[in-house]
This record gives sequence, structure tokens and C-alpha cells, in this order.
Amino acid sequence: MADDKELRPAHVPKRQQSIFQPIYDSQIWQSIFRHGWMDNDRNRALVIITNVFMHLHPVRIRKSGVMLSFTWCMGGLSFFLFLVETVTGVLLMFYYRPTAEYAYVDIVALREHVPLGLFREMHRWGAHAMVIIVWLHMFRVFLTGSYKPPREFNWNVGVILLVLTLLLSFTGYLLPWDQLAIWAVTVGTNMARATPLLGHEGPGAMFIKVGDISLVHAGSDVRFGLLGGRFVGEATLLRFYVLHCVAIPLGAAVLMAVHFWRIRKDGGISGPM
Repeated sequence: MADDKELRPAHVPKRQQSIFQPIYDSQIWQSIFRHGWMDNDRNRALVIITNVFMHLHPVRIRKSGVMLSFTWCMGGLSFFLFLVETVTGVLLMFYYRPTAEYAYVDIVALREHVPLGLFREMHRWGAHAMVIIVWLHMFRVFLTGSYKPPREFNWNVGVILLVLTLLLSFTGYLLPWDQLAIWAVTVGTNMARATPLLGHEGPGAMFIKVGDISLVHAGSDVRFGLLGGRFVGEATLLRFYVLHCVAIPLGAAVLMAVHFWRIRKDGGISGPM
């Protein structure tokens, strides 16, 4: 008879062999995990490479590249806050109704009556913190020159993510449907009239025409598209709700995946010289 060491797979420690070996040998376990126990560098690398949630990250990184004094941990904190906003936002969607009749009432109920109404405040203050953290992340990347070749593409992806973060904050501002929100969005969307080519008061809009008819006017420009009309109304609330809860978060999630992937392809997290 072969001894126990010969029968035991190399990737299973001896103490765990006797307890968990039937689990490791099961068809279910082997169909899910394609690597051995994390007892060597190869299996540790395979844990990252074969995991759908972790394979975007590099298998190895330089120790100097994760120094807190260099990275400030701003990128990781930005992603963590995005997850916090996603979880709390989904919970808020169970109680919030995007209509002029119920929006403000539901916000008050979320704060005062709904169990664990703290989630609304977590979502609100998490949004403020995310804007600040993303700005600090971009500031750190600029100070450390991490936007230079070969990372210039990822810098541009980060700039787009910054814009999407600001748009998430802006579209969420209207959802409480109070006077502060309505007038703030009114002022903000009025600036969209001056958007180049897309705003009827913006540069180049007069040249977008068919024959003598201008295609960009007060009833067809980007401001009208955002508001769903000439003024802030219930159509605006619904559009901002869809943008805030579906369109912009999906776009941000895709770009974050690209962002993480490019960090890996560009040699991992940038480190000090």
C-alpha cells in the first residue's frame, strides 16, 4: 500500500487533507476551481488568473507601487465607494418612486420611517466622498507622473470616469425633488445651452442645418434632451432617474473594468522612480 504522502495531492496541506479531501475530490469543487491549493507561487497566480472577479488585476506588483505614501490608496477607495453607492442605491430603489407626486414624500419616508433609513444618508455622504476621492486620485496621478507613456490611454479613461462621477452626482441631485434640487438642476441644465454644436446657444450650432432649417434649436438641443421639455418637470425627474440608476453606472462599470485591465497591461500600478 502506498503511504499517505504519496496519495495526498501536492497542493493540499497534510492537516487539511484528512478533513477537506472529500470536498477537494468532489466533481463540484473540481468543476469550479481549476487550480490547486494556494501553497506556491503558481497556484497563487492561478487563483487570480482563473477568477472572473480578480483576473483584471495583475498577478504580481512591485512593493514600491503600493506604498501608501505614493498611492494614497485613492484608486481603491474610489472603487470601494462605487460599490457602497451601488449597494445602497439598489436598496433605495425599493422605496423611491420617480414621480412628482411621490418623490419628495419617499425621500422623507426614507429618512424618518423606513427601517435602516441610514442607507439614504450613507448614499448621500458616500456620493460626496466619492467625488472628493476621485479628484484626489487624479491629483495624485498627475503629481506622480503616472499619466505618462505608456499610461496615457488609461489617463484618458480616468478623465472620462471623473466626468461620469460628476454626472452621477449631478443627476442624483434632482431626485429628492425639493426646491433646492429643482433650481440647482435648472441652473445646471441652462449651461447646456452653450454646449458646442449640441446647444442652441453654443458655438457651431448655427452651421448644423438642412437647407435653411437649423437642426439645433431650443426644442431639439442637448438641454431639451436632458429635461424632456423646456423646463424642469416630471419628465426631467424620470430621465435623471434612469441616467442616475442605469445608464451612467453601467458606463462607469465598463470603463472601470477597462481601467483595471489597462493597469495590468501597462505593467501594474505605477511606482516611484
